[in-house]
Amino acid sequence: MQFRHIAWLVSSLMLTVSAEVLAEAPAQKSAEQTINNVCAACHGADGNSAITLNPKLAGQHPEYLEKQLTEFKSGKRANAVMSGMAAGLSEQEIKDIAAYFAAKKLTLGQATKNGAGSLGEKIYRGGIAATGVPACAACHSPNGAGLPKQFPRLGGQHADYTLAQLKTFRTGERANAPMMMAIAAKMTDAEMAAVADYIQGLR
Repeated sequence: MQFRHIAWLVSSLMLTVSAEVLAEAPAQKSAEQTINNVCAACHGADGNSAITLNPKLAGQHPEYLEKQLTEFKSGKRANAVMSGMAAGLSEQEIKDIAAYFAAKKLTLGQATKNGAGSLGEKIYRGGIAATGVPACAACHSPNGAGLPKQFPRLGGQHADYTLAQLKTFRTGERANAPMMMAIAAKMTDAEMAAVADYIQGLR
C-alpha cells in the first residue's frame, strides 16, 4: 500500500510539472516568434543591433524596456515605426520580450575620439557647470550601467542612437522623460556628440 501511495504522489507531481511546462510554452514561443519576425530585423536576434541608429537592447534593464514598449503602444513616446510594432503586443508579450533582451549579453563598443580626458568624459562625469547640465554618471552610474527600475543602461550604446535621442529630447519630439528634455535643452550639438561618443566606449 505504501508503494502505491508513493507511486501515486510521483505520478501526480509529474502531471503537475508537465502542466506548468505546457502552460509556459505558448508564451515563450510567442515572444520568440515576435522577436525573430519583428524585433530582430532592426535590433538583432541577440539585441545587439548592427544598424547604429537602432538601439542595442541586450543587457538593458527589463523594467526600462517594458516602460518604453508600453509608452510606444500608448503613444506617450512618439515613434511611428515602434508605435506600430508595439500596438498589437499584450502586457505579457511586452514582459516576455523585455526579459528576453535583458538576459542577452551586450556587445561593447569603443569611443572614436572621446576617451579619457575628453570633453565627452568631462560632461559624463562632471556635467557642464556653466549651463547647469548635471553629470550623466549621477543617474546612469560611472560605468553606464544605470539603475534598475529608474535609469537605463547607457554603457556601450551606439553613439549615433544616443545622439539622435538627445536631439529629440531637445526638440520635444521625444517627450516621455521630462528630466532628459530639460537637460538636452541646455546642450549644444557638439556637447551631445562628445558625450554620446564617450558613452559608446563605456564598460
